[in-house]
Amino acid sequence: MIKDLIVNLTVGAPRDSAADYAISIAETFDAHLAGIAFAFEPVVAPSIMGGIPADVIDAQRASTQKAADAAVAYFETAAKKAGLSAEHRLIEATLGGAADLFGRLARRFDLSVVGQAEPDKLASQDIIIEGALFESGRPIVVVPYIQRGPLKLDRVMVCWDGGRTAARAVADAMPFLRRSKSIDIVIVASGREKTNEIPGIDLGQHLARHGLKVDVKRIVASDTDVPNTILSYAADSSTDFIVMGGYGHSRLREFVLGGATRGILSSMTVPTFMSH
Repeated sequence: MIKDLIVNLTVGAPRDSAADYAISIAETFDAHLAGIAFAFEPVVAPSIMGGIPADVIDAQRASTQKAADAAVAYFETAAKKAGLSAEHRLIEATLGGAADLFGRLARRFDLSVVGQAEPDKLASQDIIIEGALFESGRPIVVVPYIQRGPLKLDRVMVCWDGGRTAARAVADAMPFLRRSKSIDIVIVASGREKTNEIPGIDLGQHLARHGLKVDVKRIVASDTDVPNTILSYAADSSTDFIVMGGYGHSRLREFVLGGATRGILSSMTVPTFMSH
């Protein structure tokens, strides 16, 4: 059961799709919601350190603070309108420090919610997604920046490859799966078959024992086209919510996403639940 969740508030945007979606999740589960807004420290290249007037740096700092204040105000208004138990924190941090801090904060919540990065904008969202995925030990939901509607679970898609990370995602997503109307277990078959791959029918039987309505689907993709194949299937089947393992690793505090995971995050159009 989900009793509390944390959302990274989108700073510098007129509408916060991540906050709106997190509010709808909190409403669904009657959960407490914490909103975190980061006021990022100005980024100054080492080669020009000392060459930028102090008043320019102060102006940049004031601008990021104002944007964070606006994100908090948006969140507070929306949460109050929904009648939620909610809190917020505004934190000054560097870009890298924010990712690490958000991951550590998320350890104390059942779920974290982060918005997808918009194209051609600061990569803060990508870094915070990776921090939450690798450092929190908790599942995350990534919300497309184009998302307009609230949480909807009429048709859920589970991406299954028989691996540990996918199994962790299915287990963590059970509160959502139990509220779904139908579930497609999708196995993407590529040119190379895993000899130890667990057949998707086994997972279907497992979920059926939980009283869930499940169909097992097998689709074919080249090794390099797995993300597009998954997203195309999601679009064709009117999927509302995707569940998948978040692949990659964190080494020496450098986050490295797997290719399929990064492809989904860059092109996603459906809210996606991930566990690592």
